[in-house]
Amino acid sequence: MKGKIIKSTGSWYQVLESETNRIFEARIRGKFKLIKTRLTNPLAVGDYVEFQLEQDDIAWITKIEPRKNYLIRKSVNLSKEAHIIASNIDLACFIFTLKYPETSLGFLDRFLACCEAYNITPLILFNKIDVLHDEEIEIVKDIEFLYQEIGYKTLEISSYSRLNLDDLKECLQGKTSVFFGHSGCGKSTLVNALQPGLNLKTSEISDTHLKGKHTTTFAQMYFWDFGGNVIDTPGVREFAMIDIEKEEVQHYFPEIFKKREECKFHNCMHINEPKCAVIDALETGEIQHSRYSTYIKLMEEADELSQK
Repeated sequence: MKGKIIKSTGSWYQVLESETNRIFEARIRGKFKLIKTRLTNPLAVGDYVEFQLEQDDIAWITKIEPRKNYLIRKSVNLSKEAHIIASNIDLACFIFTLKYPETSLGFLDRFLACCEAYNITPLILFNKIDVLHDEEIEIVKDIEFLYQEIGYKTLEISSYSRLNLDDLKECLQGKTSVFFGHSGCGKSTLVNALQPGLNLKTSEISDTHLKGKHTTTFAQMYFWDFGGNVIDTPGVREFAMIDIEKEEVQHYFPEIFKKREECKFHNCMHINEPKCAVIDALETGEIQHSRYSTYIKLMEEADELSQK
């Protein structure tokens, strides 16, 4: 039998059978080859699998179909290992909040680099617009403009005022999407607003640290009445990139990759080489310092990983 993983708790899975849409509780049988030994989980929500039924209708998963893509985060307690958040994604929505909690541009840039690396279409959602003052809304619009100039699609939204939710539905319709962001950024609230009746658990922001509390503890797929589905995920603190060479990182920053053609040296790494078009663009403001800073950090991390 064939199906799709729609829920993962770590030891148990739920599989949606392809022909009947029946849901089975499932476990893993046999040893699965991981993408890399640093991965902590062999299966992710979104995976297509083959399985066999035994007594009490328990499904034993016997095979994983090849993934077209996936997104990865660093494991919480194991710095050298990574965890697949979701796979076979059509659209990855990054939920950016200027405050409650504050989202850093570096975190957003890591997400976008991962999308570029694993061939996933990103959408930046600027959430909680209804709680911002006029000056803060201007800051959001400035950030939006920067990323639109690079070529990324953005949308300002609010789950409470329902700002642009109809436009968001058009983007999500018929696709497998995934919502990402810090704990407290409003992922589950947004799912509830788009699909009334799900009643996903949500929580308020901690007054002490203005950070979100984890309300989603495992990844799960939910289906839209308007077509398609979404993978709701636990709050992510840091994205990871594996199997990436230092020289490849510039490929995942479109504005840097475009400028590299103007550099004097074809193998320019854009650090301190003479006549580097990227560094020139950095000085003129054509490339943002926050983006370049993330680029340098990712190169350093790729270099470190290659030596382990």
